[in-house]
Amino acid sequence: MKSTHKRTQRDYSLAFKLAVVDQVEKGELSYTQAQERYGIQGRSTVLVWLRKHGRLDWNQGTPHIPTGETMPTTLTPEQKIKALERELEEMQLKADFFEAVIKVMDRDFGGSSVKKAQGRVIKEKTLAKLTVTKACRFIGITRQAFYKRCNQARLRHQHEWCILEFVQFKRINQPRIGTRKLQFLLSKCHLLIGRDRLFSLLKQHRLLVPNRRAYHRTTYSRHHFYCHQNYLKAGFKPNQPEQLWVADITYLPTHNGEAYLSLITDAYSRKIVGYHVDDNLKTQSVKQAFIKALKSKRRSTALIHHSDRGIQYCSREYQALHQKHGITCSMTDGYDCYQNALAERVNGILKQEYLLITPRDLQEARRMVAESVTLYNEQRPHTALKYKTPDEVHRAFYT
Repeated sequence: MKSTHKRTQRDYSLAFKLAVVDQVEKGELSYTQAQERYGIQGRSTVLVWLRKHGRLDWNQGTPHIPTGETMPTTLTPEQKIKALERELEEMQLKADFFEAVIKVMDRDFGGSSVKKAQGRVIKEKTLAKLTVTKACRFIGITRQAFYKRCNQARLRHQHEWCILEFVQFKRINQPRIGTRKLQFLLSKCHLLIGRDRLFSLLKQHRLLVPNRRAYHRTTYSRHHFYCHQNYLKAGFKPNQPEQLWVADITYLPTHNGEAYLSLITDAYSRKIVGYHVDDNLKTQSVKQAFIKALKSKRRSTALIHHSDRGIQYCSREYQALHQKHGITCSMTDGYDCYQNALAERVNGILKQEYLLITPRDLQEARRMVAESVTLYNEQRPHTALKYKTPDEVHRAFYT
């Protein structure tokens, strides 16, 4: 046992020195063997201890040790057997220790990690004399089972690599699409994987989407305009498109100023049927999203327009559109975002999943919003729609 740290006589305790001297004088070790075994530095350190603390005279060289205390040059067969038995007992204890460690790992961390470690030791040939046959015998499996396990691991790795490539491809246009939606899209491409395993795989490769929350108030409800009653509070639920539209306004910052996005969403299909981006919150700007939604309307059935109590929605100019097209107006009871939760949710989806980069100006913001609305309507599977896209659900009632 060699040591790179320089030691002096003070680093060795008196008890240690006496123990070494006693072993040498009893003939269990020579002074050179003791020096090498215990990593004692210096050529004559042990000799100095023998001269100072020993009972024999070492000043004239190695003294004559009486019979029974002679230093044996070779071991007798009985001594060899006892030494081998001690060594075998120690090796058995060591093997039992590592076997107990493996059992604990198997119990607490799952058997997959243990199997991976065993396979890597065999493949990397960590032990020169360890063959596949011997290793399989130690593990308790056949060679065929080992090669089958290796083949399964290779196929699993290839399968996971295909899944990661698919996720990265989808994240190009939808960088914050959720894991459950990715699982549904993977199943459509015949790439089957469990939900929990997909979460673990994405977490392992740092592909999980972190939450982002930011709130900006865009509603001014302290005004003198008339506020309509809340028809949704009575329990109205649509059973087809174009029965209920929800409206809201959200803040959209740009590098050259502020922009505001007005949205009209169909409550049944979750499709954005009208939108408009402008640099102000005037009624004339907010009204453009409603006009665009009315132009896309294909049925003359009764329709409810639900919104908060914002001054734009309560204004005479906006209410004139309701009267012209025979639309029933519904509003929240007060400044309570949960009474217009669907519209707020659509706002959050657009801003947290698509509009991640701040646009340069109003024109760039309008292009980004148009692309985001198209992706949301046509490509993003919706959990509430059983993983169908809003456009699929909306068009199903007109075919």
